[in-house]
Amino acid sequence: MTNTALPQWPKTYPETHARGSLKLHNADFRVTELPLALPSGEGEHIWVQVRKIGANTTFVAQRIAEYAGVKENDVGYAGLKDRYAVTEQWFSIYLPKGEAPDMLQLKHDEFTVLSQSRHVKKLRRGDLLGNNFEIILRNVEGDKALIEANLLQIQQHGVPNYFGPQRFGRDGGNVEQGRLMVSREIRVRNPKMKGIYLSAVRSFVFNEILAERINSELWSKILEGDVLDDEGLPTGALWGRGRVVTADAAGDLESAIAKQHASLCEGMEHAGLSQDRRTLAAIPKDMTWQWLDESQLQLTFSLAAGYYATSVMREVLDVVEPDRYKS
Repeated sequence: MTNTALPQWPKTYPETHARGSLKLHNADFRVTELPLALPSGEGEHIWVQVRKIGANTTFVAQRIAEYAGVKENDVGYAGLKDRYAVTEQWFSIYLPKGEAPDMLQLKHDEFTVLSQSRHVKKLRRGDLLGNNFEIILRNVEGDKALIEANLLQIQQHGVPNYFGPQRFGRDGGNVEQGRLMVSREIRVRNPKMKGIYLSAVRSFVFNEILAERINSELWSKILEGDVLDDEGLPTGALWGRGRVVTADAAGDLESAIAKQHASLCEGMEHAGLSQDRRTLAAIPKDMTWQWLDESQLQLTFSLAAGYYATSVMREVLDVVEPDRYKS
């Protein structure tokens, strides 16, 4: 990895050569968080359910902190949600003493507080079961039969569980910054940015492992020496310190990829990351689709926490988003 360009990681289903527009409108991409638990009604934390439109999660957290009169660190959330979308998620506010402010009175053009209640715990990153997606793809061009054939395969067998482009920054820039950081060509003092860059590098290596499994026609098959998740699906390495837990054919494949990216893997180990695993296949639940007209396709499905809707769509058609980076 010597530049910011990311590889064109392979797909697993036949190429449809179809294309369509994504997120032409915020309402084209709806995400509803599936929480691990709902607030109990008592405790030191106020939980608020928020619907945001065209706003990023950290912006909403800052406005909530300001209104509640607390530090930004006292506001928690389970995950970052897409900005150019309509999304619903929970936030927690640490307010152990005094009367709680009426958060439903917090008014903003880009978000609405839907409900509030007390709970005993702060919301932390990853505290969710997953997300439900309702997506409208517009200006779809391509063979409907090929598109629907791939949708049926995805419904039955899932998709490669790649980390999505959001993880890597614009044009893969977070990966390049991470490479420079772990090779000590630059020094990153901001802990938040350091975490973002390490996460991008780690995700890049995982995607490389998954891509090799696909190229070898092994992505959904159990290899000798594989480590399986709780549902019996094979997993891939999230690189870090510690013993590589795969063995035999699976271990050889992962070791070969780690050798190709030795400087990145060694850098992650020196940064203190620990070995972890991620399932290689993402299986959408409750997946449905319908054509709204000749060129508009609506998809609905749920994915587990940390899985990307883009991994589903890339196996169906190439999507184009509005260029919001233009000045």
